[in-house]
Amino acid sequence: MKLCRFQLLEFSASNVSRSSREVHPEPRGGIIEGETVWEIQGELWGRRDRTGNSWPLEAAKLLPPSAPSKIVCVGKNYVDHATEMGGPPPKEPILFLKPPSSINAPEDPVVMPKISHRVDYEGEIAAVIGRHCYHLRADEDPAPYILGYTCFNDVTARDLQKLDGQWTRGKSFDTFCPFGPVLETNPPPADTRVETFVNGVKKQSARLSEMIFSVDVIIRFIAQVMTLEPGDLIATGTPAGIGPVVAGDVMEVSVTGIGTLRNPVISSAEILEE
Repeated sequence: MKLCRFQLLEFSASNVSRSSREVHPEPRGGIIEGETVWEIQGELWGRRDRTGNSWPLEAAKLLPPSAPSKIVCVGKNYVDHATEMGGPPPKEPILFLKPPSSINAPEDPVVMPKISHRVDYEGEIAAVIGRHCYHLRADEDPAPYILGYTCFNDVTARDLQKLDGQWTRGKSFDTFCPFGPVLETNPPPADTRVETFVNGVKKQSARLSEMIFSVDVIIRFIAQVMTLEPGDLIATGTPAGIGPVVAGDVMEVSVTGIGTLRNPVISSAEILEE
């Protein structure tokens, strides 16, 4: 089943704005069936009762499919990517956080920061938590705690990441956390492929079976440290093939069975001109 959060295009919803001067309607939850989105009551992790309202999918703007209290990411989770970043594969998951202020919607622009001279794409698959999750038992299956899976782009100011020696600043700029466009509730098979394209050219491609740490291992590891709440986003790491983008480029992250997350890249000067 494909779930989404959306706004109808009768409203001005072309950009997830953070301006206090703009007012957007409350996002609606929905179920996508073919080319139709059916409105549901309550949160996506609830009963999902249909209201009876539906619209053509083309009449809706798809938003990030959750509003997480935290975004927990895993670094160097593919052997080839660990190699291209330097050093051996990790023996335990490497965790870092992106702030909720970095969240960006499908189709909305990623803004190049003035203080960075290299911004990279990092295509990934991410899991959204559906239940309160903390300190799972050794024999407990993490699957019931997962609401679904989505596409994710861990946009990174690579020069600042290397300069700082830690990852917070380089990962945390506004617009640096696009994810969506939908949430697939069916678990992805091991041969699911994560691919990233820039201007239509394939830059990354790997199967989930190539991950060092599986989603189950990642969730168990994180839940030893922090409480995961419904809506929280878990990004599972990017394959090899990272590289830079510039203003005017278009990034696309595709995950088999889920869809494609698309975001153009613009300069900060274009924001000032609006």
